[in-house]
Amino acid sequence: MAVEIIMPKLGMSMKEGTIVEWHKAKGESVKKGEPVVSISSEKIENEVEAPADGELIGVSAEVDEVVAVGKPIGFIGEPGEQVPDPESGGAAGETKPEKETAPEQTRQALKPESPPPAAGKKRASPAAKKLARQKGIDIETVVGTGPGGRVTKEDVLQAAEKGTGTEVSPQTVSVPAQTETSQAAGGASSQEPVKKELKGIRKVIADRMHDSIRNTAQLTIMKHADVTKLMAFRKELNTDLATDEESVKVSVTDLLARAVTKALLEHPNMNSALKEGTIYEYGHIHLGIAAANDKGLVVPVLFNVQDQSLKDISAAIRSLGEKARDGSLSSEEMAGSTFTVTNLGASGISFFTPVLNPPETGILGVGATEETLAFSEKGDVVAKKKLPLSLTFDHRVVDGEPASRFLNTVIAYLEHPYRLLI
Repeated sequence: MAVEIIMPKLGMSMKEGTIVEWHKAKGESVKKGEPVVSISSEKIENEVEAPADGELIGVSAEVDEVVAVGKPIGFIGEPGEQVPDPESGGAAGETKPEKETAPEQTRQALKPESPPPAAGKKRASPAAKKLARQKGIDIETVVGTGPGGRVTKEDVLQAAEKGTGTEVSPQTVSVPAQTETSQAAGGASSQEPVKKELKGIRKVIADRMHDSIRNTAQLTIMKHADVTKLMAFRKELNTDLATDEESVKVSVTDLLARAVTKALLEHPNMNSALKEGTIYEYGHIHLGIAAANDKGLVVPVLFNVQDQSLKDISAAIRSLGEKARDGSLSSEEMAGSTFTVTNLGASGISFFTPVLNPPETGILGVGATEETLAFSEKGDVVAKKKLPLSLTFDHRVVDGEPASRFLNTVIAYLEHPYRLLI
């Protein structure tokens, strides 16, 4: 008897999911526990494992199709077995009259055929593809040990250790050759632009950012923090912690999260939200730490960070960062933040205008540390490290002066780092 592959519930708020990729084609054998399809819900993408051994005898949801939680998206059965009809309980096509199947036949005839997979193209799990991109390894050169020669994450790791595969340079860009037609037209390209449908995670981000700009009164203020002492403090702290059995290493983001938390305790108006004409000032601090992966921007949350030590914060940020990179965050881990920190320092950006994460009142943007020269109190020229900070806030909730006091408090903690341990 055929077994249904069900659209899973990835989080408490999930109501529907989107088919991202089928890892098995109809007629292929599958083993219980083997990834058979990837699905996504908002900013989460997960693999769905086969519930039984057998053959993929049917697919009821194609790539990019949205399916409600609990509904079947495919079927596993014995070779030659008919796909069950969800309405009648029998095999599909057994009792349906011809007049009912005709519209379906017409719809299928009008439906554009999916292009066949490229000859010789390697089959690989999404996790393996992500890791291969991160390691700069050509997935086509990796020997797959999974079912049917499918490349697994372990295969990529093994290839990376052996130094096999072709390195892919991120700076290499493929530029299509100019055709004679385009050259004849004075060098202007006549090629059609590449069209990409706005969907999935990209659409979720687009909708939320547009709603944020449209429904709030956003203003950004900017100021440098002198982090010369902070960097020295961090270096000394990590030297002391190197003897720790757990090998904890504190990052600048960890120290920033601690500074923001302590500043929010002193300025609760920044730890608030405006909802339906009422301003809510929270007694807890759920700090969002924006992180990027190959799908887009995600914001994992540190819950009740006001009760956590610097060591706890560091461990939590490290754990959530790893989940963000491999796409394993749950919807619960990305909901409920009351203030957000976003960092573009790794990209070499200084000041920028971060967009609010509704319904939050504030978001702090962090740029790249800058090496500068300044005069000391004695008139000597000394080297300084400056950190650009950009605070965006909802002017409906907070005015410029109190927002400035909050930013100055964050800076005070960064410039007097030993206060972060109190």
